[in-house]
This record gives sequence, structure tokens and C-alpha cells, in this order.
Amino acid sequence: IEQLARKEADHKKLVGITEFAAKYLFKLMAYKDEYEVARLHSDGVFEKKISEMFEGDYKIKYHLAPPLFSRKDPDTGHLKKSEYGSWMNLVFRSLSRLKFLRGTRFDIFGYTAERRMERQLIKDYIEIIDKIVESAEVINADVVRELLALPEEIRGFGHVKEANVAAVKVKWDALVSRLTEPTSEKMAA
Repeated sequence: IEQLARKEADHKKLVGITEFAAKYLFKLMAYKDEYEVARLHSDGVFEKKISEMFEGDYKIKYHLAPPLFSRKDPDTGHLKKSEYGSWMNLVFRSLSRLKFLRGTRFDIFGYTAERRMERQLIKDYIEIIDKIVESAEVINADVVRELLALPEEIRGFGHVKEANVAAVKVKWDALVSRLTEPTSEKMAA
């Protein structure tokens, strides 16, 4: 990002691109893994909101598809969700305390296809930023902006996220191939 900022300072066509790249790199890096979901469910905010919304005797049930324990639907190939009771709060509290394992070889969730995909997206994004820095003199700034904004289209979890990433990958490849094509200003001249 610092290298991109220096290039931006030298090339008027890249004005604002560093902030753009930083925003979307952060979006890719801030994915919600199992430790983060556990933290969000065990910090007390969720339970407080629920208690403000409902009165009396109610039960909280979670519909989850833990990647290490869930079976796949034979028709769709997607993980099947199962219902879990309020005892999951204990699991969430325990899991949130294990976030120090994130990114280590002891992070069992880090081996799942989804986590590997998320880490690869970050690497690919950094590589494209490096390519932009290296080719700043000849890149098409409009294509760069469109390319760098693609993480905005990646949403969801599990198979939903996987489908969004597949759609983005098609656009990504097409835009990368157009990165150094002349801008419409140059073509008009």
C-alpha cells in the first residue's frame, strides 16, 4: 500500500487509488472465521439484543454448518445445517478464547477449503497491487479501479461465498487481461 501511495503521488491518473486499494484489501483481510463468529456470539451484545427484543420464556437455537462436522447434501454438495441449542454459548466462549491459534498450524479451521480460499484471495489482491505499482506508467486506471473494487461483490459464507468468489474470479481474469490496454483518452488521440 505504501508503494502504491508513492506511485499515486507520481501519476495523476491514479489519484485516490491507494485509499481504494486499502479499503478493499482490508475487506478481504477482515473475513469472519469461526473464532470471530464465536467472539460475536459470546461478547454479551448478541444476548442483550435478544433479551431486548423478546420477553418471557424463550429459547435460542442456532442453525449452523460447522465445516469440520457437517455432512454434505447429496444433491447440492453444500454443507447441511443442523440445529444446536443454547449450550453453543459455552462452545462460542471457549472458541473465542482460542483465536490465538488463528493462522498457526494448530488452527484446525485454517485447513478448510473456505479459509484457504480466503487467504488466497488476499495473496492474489496483494499481487495485483504489486503489478499496478510495477506497471503504473502503462496501466488503464479505469480498469484498475474496477478490478480493485471486486471484493465488494464477495459476500456470504460457505457455498454462497464460494459462488460469489467464482463469479468474481471470471471478472478478475478478464480485467487483469485488460490492465494495460489503452484508455479511451489515448485511443481518441
